Amino acid sequence: MLFLGWPLLWGGQFFHLIAEEWSPDRGLYGIFPMVTGSIAIALPALCISLPISLGTSFVAATLAPPPLRRGLLTMVRFMAGVPTVIYGFVAVFLLVPFMREQITGGSGLNILTASIILALLIAPTMIVFFVDGLSSVEKGSCLAVDALGGTKVQKLLYLQLPQALPAIVAGMVMGLGRAMGDTLISLMLAGNSIAIPHTAIDSGRTLTAHIALVIAADFASMEFKSIFAAGIILYVFASVVVVLLRLLTGMSMRRAG
Repeated sequence: MLFLGWPLLWGGQFFHLIAEEWSPDRGLYGIFPMVTGSIAIALPALCISLPISLGTSFVAATLAPPPLRRGLLTMVRFMAGVPTVIYGFVAVFLLVPFMREQITGGSGLNILTASIILALLIAPTMIVFFVDGLSSVEKGSCLAVDALGGTKVQKLLYLQLPQALPAIVAGMVMGLGRAMGDTLISLMLAGNSIAIPHTAIDSGRTLTAHIALVIAADFASMEFKSIFAAGIILYVFASVVVVLLRLLTGMSMRRAG
Protein backbone atom coordinates (compact mmCIF):
# COMPACT_ATOMS: atom_id res chain seq x y z
CA MET A 1 0.00 0.00 0.00
CA LEU A 2 2.86 2.38 0.74
CA PHE A 3 4.40 1.62 -2.66
CA LEU A 4 1.15 2.16 -4.54
CA GLY A 5 0.19 5.19 -2.48
CA TRP A 6 3.63 6.82 -2.46
CA PRO A 7 2.74 9.36 -5.19
CA LEU A 8 -0.05 10.60 -2.92
CA LEU A 9 2.27 10.95 0.05
CA TRP A 10 5.10 12.49 -1.96
CA GLY A 11 2.86 15.03 -3.67
CA GLY A 12 1.02 15.99 -0.49
CA GLN A 13 -2.30 14.84 -1.93
CA PHE A 14 -2.89 12.21 0.77
CA PHE A 15 -3.68 14.68 3.54
CA HIS A 16 -5.59 16.78 1.05
CA LEU A 17 -7.86 13.82 0.25
CA ILE A 18 -8.43 13.05 3.93
CA ALA A 19 -9.67 16.56 4.70
CA GLU A 20 -11.92 17.07 1.66
CA GLU A 21 -15.51 16.04 1.06
CA TRP A 22 -16.59 13.77 -1.78
CA SER A 23 -18.19 15.79 -4.58
CA PRO A 24 -16.97 14.64 -8.03
CA ASP A 25 -19.12 17.19 -9.86
CA ARG A 26 -17.05 19.91 -8.16
CA GLY A 27 -13.78 18.08 -8.59
CA LEU A 28 -13.57 17.06 -4.92
CA TYR A 29 -12.62 13.46 -4.14
CA GLY A 30 -11.98 13.60 -0.40
CA ILE A 31 -12.63 10.57 1.79
CA PHE A 32 -13.40 12.39 5.03
CA PRO A 33 -17.08 11.31 4.93
CA MET A 34 -15.92 7.68 4.58
CA VAL A 35 -13.55 7.99 7.54
CA THR A 36 -16.34 9.34 9.73
CA GLY A 37 -18.72 6.72 8.35
CA SER A 38 -16.36 3.88 9.28
CA ILE A 39 -15.98 5.19 12.83
CA ALA A 40 -19.72 5.90 13.14
CA ILE A 41 -20.55 2.27 12.28
CA ALA A 42 -17.69 0.46 14.02
CA LEU A 43 -17.88 2.12 17.46
CA PRO A 44 -21.64 1.59 18.01
CA ALA A 45 -21.23 -1.99 16.82
CA LEU A 46 -18.56 -2.53 19.47
CA CYS A 47 -20.73 -0.92 22.16
CA ILE A 48 -23.70 -3.12 21.23
CA SER A 49 -21.64 -6.30 20.97
CA LEU A 50 -19.58 -5.85 24.16
CA PRO A 51 -22.27 -6.54 26.81
CA ILE A 52 -23.68 -9.43 24.75
CA SER A 53 -20.23 -10.96 24.30
CA LEU A 54 -19.28 -10.50 27.95
CA GLY A 55 -22.52 -12.05 29.18
CA THR A 56 -22.18 -15.00 26.82
CA SER A 57 -18.56 -15.57 27.82
CA PHE A 58 -19.44 -15.44 31.53
CA VAL A 59 -22.04 -18.16 31.00
CA ALA A 60 -19.82 -20.23 28.71
CA ALA A 61 -16.72 -20.02 30.92
CA THR A 62 -18.09 -20.24 34.47
CA LEU A 63 -21.77 -19.92 35.24
CA ALA A 64 -23.39 -22.62 33.10
CA PRO A 65 -23.20 -26.42 33.64
CA PRO A 66 -20.56 -28.15 31.45
CA PRO A 67 -23.04 -29.53 28.83
CA LEU A 68 -24.54 -26.10 28.31
CA ARG A 69 -21.07 -24.54 28.06
CA ARG A 70 -20.07 -26.95 25.30
CA GLY A 71 -23.30 -26.33 23.40
CA LEU A 72 -22.95 -22.58 23.71
CA LEU A 73 -19.36 -22.58 22.50
CA THR A 74 -20.30 -24.83 19.59
CA MET A 75 -22.99 -22.35 18.55
CA VAL A 76 -20.53 -19.45 18.84
CA ARG A 77 -17.98 -21.24 16.64
CA PHE A 78 -20.74 -22.02 14.14
CA MET A 79 -21.71 -18.33 14.03
CA ALA A 80 -18.08 -17.40 13.38
CA GLY A 81 -18.11 -19.65 10.30
CA VAL A 82 -21.25 -18.18 8.73
CA PRO A 83 -20.33 -16.05 5.68
CA THR A 84 -20.79 -12.33 6.15
CA VAL A 85 -23.08 -12.07 3.13
CA ILE A 86 -25.59 -14.36 4.87
CA TYR A 87 -25.92 -11.93 7.78
CA GLY A 88 -26.42 -9.06 5.36
CA PHE A 89 -28.86 -10.97 3.15
CA VAL A 90 -31.07 -12.00 6.09
CA ALA A 91 -30.94 -8.46 7.52
CA VAL A 92 -32.15 -6.97 4.22
CA PHE A 93 -35.36 -9.00 4.42
CA LEU A 94 -35.92 -9.02 8.20
CA LEU A 95 -34.20 -6.16 9.99
CA VAL A 96 -34.36 -3.45 7.33
CA PRO A 97 -38.19 -3.54 6.96
CA PHE A 98 -38.57 -3.53 10.76
CA MET A 99 -36.24 -0.53 11.13
CA ARG A 100 -38.01 1.29 8.29
CA GLU A 101 -41.54 0.72 9.58
CA GLN A 102 -41.06 0.76 13.35
CA ILE A 103 -37.98 2.77 14.35
CA THR A 104 -36.04 4.89 11.89
CA GLY A 105 -38.33 5.47 8.93
CA GLY A 106 -36.85 6.23 5.54
CA SER A 107 -35.29 3.35 3.67
CA GLY A 108 -34.12 1.51 6.80
CA LEU A 109 -30.59 1.44 5.40
CA ASN A 110 -28.60 3.48 7.89
CA ILE A 111 -25.83 3.54 10.49
CA LEU A 112 -27.95 1.90 13.20
CA THR A 113 -29.05 -1.02 11.03
CA ALA A 114 -25.49 -1.73 9.91
CA SER A 115 -24.15 -1.41 13.47
CA ILE A 116 -26.65 -3.95 14.85
CA ILE A 117 -25.71 -6.62 12.32
CA LEU A 118 -22.03 -5.77 12.58
CA ALA A 119 -22.30 -6.24 16.36
CA LEU A 120 -23.70 -9.72 15.76
CA LEU A 121 -20.90 -10.42 13.29
CA ILE A 122 -18.03 -9.48 15.62
CA ALA A 123 -19.55 -11.07 18.73
CA PRO A 124 -18.13 -14.61 18.11
CA THR A 125 -14.61 -13.25 17.76
CA MET A 126 -14.89 -11.33 21.02
CA ILE A 127 -16.53 -14.24 22.85
CA VAL A 128 -13.70 -16.60 21.91
CA PHE A 129 -11.12 -14.13 23.26
CA PHE A 130 -13.11 -13.56 26.46
CA VAL A 131 -13.68 -17.28 27.13
CA ASP A 132 -10.00 -18.07 26.54
CA GLY A 133 -9.00 -15.35 28.99
CA LEU A 134 -11.45 -16.46 31.68
CA SER A 135 -10.52 -20.13 31.24
CA SER A 136 -6.77 -19.48 31.44
CA VAL A 137 -6.91 -18.50 35.12
CA GLU A 138 -4.78 -20.82 37.27
CA LYS A 139 -6.79 -23.86 38.33
CA GLY A 140 -5.28 -23.84 41.82
CA SER A 141 -6.68 -20.39 42.49
CA CYS A 142 -10.13 -21.48 41.29
CA LEU A 143 -10.01 -24.53 43.57
CA ALA A 144 -8.98 -22.31 46.47
CA VAL A 145 -12.05 -20.11 45.94
CA ASP A 146 -14.24 -23.22 45.83
CA ALA A 147 -12.64 -24.55 49.01
CA LEU A 148 -13.36 -21.28 50.80
CA GLY A 149 -17.03 -21.55 49.89
CA GLY A 150 -17.04 -18.91 47.17
CA THR A 151 -19.89 -18.94 44.66
CA LYS A 152 -19.45 -19.05 40.90
CA VAL A 153 -20.35 -15.38 40.66
CA GLN A 154 -17.78 -14.43 43.31
CA LYS A 155 -15.11 -16.51 41.58
CA LEU A 156 -15.95 -14.81 38.30
CA LEU A 157 -15.99 -11.25 39.65
CA TYR A 158 -13.05 -11.34 42.06
CA LEU A 159 -10.68 -13.89 40.49
CA GLN A 160 -11.29 -14.63 36.81
CA LEU A 161 -12.39 -11.23 35.57
CA PRO A 162 -9.42 -9.22 36.93
CA GLN A 163 -6.90 -11.75 35.62
CA ALA A 164 -8.61 -11.99 32.24
CA LEU A 165 -8.65 -8.21 31.72
CA PRO A 166 -5.80 -8.18 29.13
CA ALA A 167 -7.60 -10.85 27.10
CA ILE A 168 -10.85 -8.92 27.32
CA VAL A 169 -9.19 -5.74 26.10
CA ALA A 170 -7.50 -7.73 23.32
CA GLY A 171 -10.89 -9.13 22.28
CA MET A 172 -12.34 -5.63 22.17
CA VAL A 173 -9.46 -4.41 20.01
CA MET A 174 -9.85 -7.40 17.70
CA GLY A 175 -13.60 -6.84 17.47
CA LEU A 176 -13.11 -3.18 16.61
CA GLY A 177 -10.55 -4.13 13.98
CA ARG A 178 -12.93 -6.57 12.34
CA ALA A 179 -15.74 -4.03 12.46
CA MET A 180 -13.57 -1.43 10.73
CA GLY A 181 -12.41 -3.90 8.09
CA ASP A 182 -15.77 -5.43 7.15
CA THR A 183 -17.08 -4.59 3.70
CA LEU A 184 -20.32 -6.41 2.94
CA ILE A 185 -22.37 -5.39 5.98
CA SER A 186 -21.78 -1.68 5.45
CA LEU A 187 -22.13 -2.10 1.68
CA MET A 188 -25.51 -3.81 2.00
CA LEU A 189 -27.04 -2.07 5.03
CA ALA A 190 -25.53 1.37 5.65
CA GLY A 191 -27.07 3.13 2.65
CA ASN A 192 -23.72 4.23 1.14
CA SER A 193 -24.45 7.93 1.40
CA ILE A 194 -21.42 10.13 0.72
CA ALA A 195 -22.60 12.72 3.26
CA ILE A 196 -21.08 12.91 6.74
CA PRO A 197 -23.46 11.08 9.14
CA HIS A 198 -24.67 13.12 12.09
CA THR A 199 -27.16 10.73 13.72
CA ALA A 200 -27.57 6.97 14.01
CA ILE A 201 -30.43 6.98 11.49
CA ASP A 202 -28.39 8.69 8.79
CA SER A 203 -26.92 6.72 5.92
CA GLY A 204 -23.16 6.44 5.62
CA ARG A 205 -20.35 4.94 3.58
CA THR A 206 -17.31 3.23 5.05
CA LEU A 207 -13.77 3.15 3.68
CA THR A 208 -14.10 -0.50 2.67
CA ALA A 209 -17.41 0.12 0.91
CA HIS A 210 -15.86 3.10 -0.86
CA ILE A 211 -13.06 0.93 -2.19
CA ALA A 212 -15.62 -1.60 -3.45
CA LEU A 213 -17.91 0.99 -5.06
CA VAL A 214 -15.49 3.35 -6.80
CA ILE A 215 -14.81 2.41 -10.39
CA ALA A 216 -12.47 4.76 -12.23
CA ALA A 217 -11.26 4.16 -15.76
CA ASP A 218 -8.57 6.84 -15.49
CA PHE A 219 -5.86 5.46 -13.21
CA ALA A 220 -4.30 8.92 -12.87
CA SER A 221 -7.51 10.55 -11.67
CA MET A 222 -8.09 11.72 -8.11
CA GLU A 223 -11.11 9.41 -7.96
CA PHE A 224 -8.86 6.41 -8.44
CA LYS A 225 -6.24 7.79 -6.06
CA SER A 226 -8.88 8.10 -3.33
CA ILE A 227 -9.01 4.29 -3.25
CA PHE A 228 -5.35 4.16 -2.25
CA ALA A 229 -5.84 6.85 0.37
CA ALA A 230 -8.64 4.76 1.89
CA GLY A 231 -6.43 1.66 1.71
CA ILE A 232 -3.55 3.39 3.47
CA ILE A 233 -5.81 4.48 6.32
CA LEU A 234 -7.17 0.94 6.72
CA TYR A 235 -3.63 -0.47 6.57
CA VAL A 236 -2.44 1.91 9.29
CA PHE A 237 -5.44 1.02 11.44
CA ALA A 238 -4.79 -2.70 10.97
CA SER A 239 -1.14 -2.19 11.93
CA VAL A 240 -2.18 -0.38 15.11
CA VAL A 241 -4.54 -3.25 15.96
CA VAL A 242 -1.75 -5.80 15.50
CA VAL A 243 0.66 -3.81 17.67
CA LEU A 244 -1.94 -3.45 20.42
CA LEU A 245 -2.69 -7.18 20.32
CA ARG A 246 1.02 -7.98 20.59
CA LEU A 247 1.42 -5.67 23.57
CA LEU A 248 -1.68 -7.00 25.32
CA THR A 249 -0.70 -10.63 24.65
CA GLY A 250 2.78 -9.97 26.02
CA MET A 251 1.32 -8.31 29.10
CA SER A 252 -1.00 -11.28 29.64
CA MET A 253 1.88 -13.77 29.34
CA ARG A 254 4.06 -11.81 31.77
CA ARG A 255 1.18 -11.64 34.21
CA ALA A 256 0.60 -15.36 33.92
CA GLY A 257 4.30 -16.05 34.41
